[in-house]
Amino acid sequence: MFDITYVWRYDRLMKAMLIYNPVAGVRDLGAGLDQAIVYLESQGWVIDCYQTFGPGDATTFARSAAAQGYDMAIAVGGDGTLGEVATGLAHSDCILGVLPMGTGNVWAHMLGLPVWSPTYRTSLIDAAHVLVEGQVRSVDLGRAGDRYFVLWSGIGFDAEVAHNVEPHRDIRRSLGNVLYLVTALSLTIGMRGTRVTVDIDGRVLRQRALLILVTNAQLYGHSWRVAPEAQLDDGLLDVHIYKGSSTIDVFRHFGGILLGGHVRDPKMETYRAKRVEIRSNSALPLHLDGDPAGYTPVEIAVEPRALRAVIPQQTSKSLFQDDVDEGAEGPTLAERVAARLAWERSRLRKEGERLRDDLGKRLGIPVTDDELS
Repeated sequence: MFDITYVWRYDRLMKAMLIYNPVAGVRDLGAGLDQAIVYLESQGWVIDCYQTFGPGDATTFARSAAAQGYDMAIAVGGDGTLGEVATGLAHSDCILGVLPMGTGNVWAHMLGLPVWSPTYRTSLIDAAHVLVEGQVRSVDLGRAGDRYFVLWSGIGFDAEVAHNVEPHRDIRRSLGNVLYLVTALSLTIGMRGTRVTVDIDGRVLRQRALLILVTNAQLYGHSWRVAPEAQLDDGLLDVHIYKGSSTIDVFRHFGGILLGGHVRDPKMETYRAKRVEIRSNSALPLHLDGDPAGYTPVEIAVEPRALRAVIPQQTSKSLFQDDVDEGAEGPTLAERVAARLAWERSRLRKEGERLRDDLGKRLGIPVTDDELS
């Protein structure tokens, strides 16, 4: 059982707006979503469901949720949907909840939220349990113009990939991450860096860059820890400038990220900042949380602790400033494995209880814990 000092409980009726992106992900999880809603309603929650039909809808719904006094807005989709909902909730009391249904689900992987897989088909109802049993933390947001991001903004190569994939939503839903990989490989051929001017809190740099990543998150993709020092509530953004001028440099950076050696690469510069302004000789594409968001020039700033979000109990403490002593390292591999095993035991126990209840209903016989022990 979790330490009660870290568990966030509700002592009143919860009213939540569920904002559902039907084109997120590569599979239909409608049945699992229905089960998650039934579970939340069994906990006394009132759920209003809204479906998005295009870019910006999730932000509109989230703003409405905040204005109407909803306790929580639940983003049901991928990281792009998450970013849109966060934009609508910024600087409000309405809490962000997440039921992951996207292609990447980087936020979910980073925090340890349940994510669907062929061997894990109850992820959505388990994620609904996190909404009830989790803790609420205030996290930073990045802001570019009038839009916010939770995870990162990319300028250059990865944004070019996002811009090329965006018009092909039907194909993306069928192929998922494969489409991103194929698009990235095709764009790599003949790739050339662009001369950029980067103003980092008043310090001006001029480089030829392939990609600039302004991140609030440690992860990029399911498991690439591109910014191991990043924290969600420290009031700073991590700025990574991937320098280069050729296809070879693209593969060099890609290999460095895969092997974890990119932070020591002399062709990659790292900074921490509150404000970043990027200008380029030719317009470079921009993305926010994976969604295309225009072109340079752009000014990006941090909005400290501008969003309240539900965080699972097993989330790594290294993601938060309050939980890490100055100079302390993140959790060891053994600690991460132990936390994950504890969470898996809890998940299996809940699954066993559901199977027991289902067995009792099918047989018409009440099944007690003693009978199954």
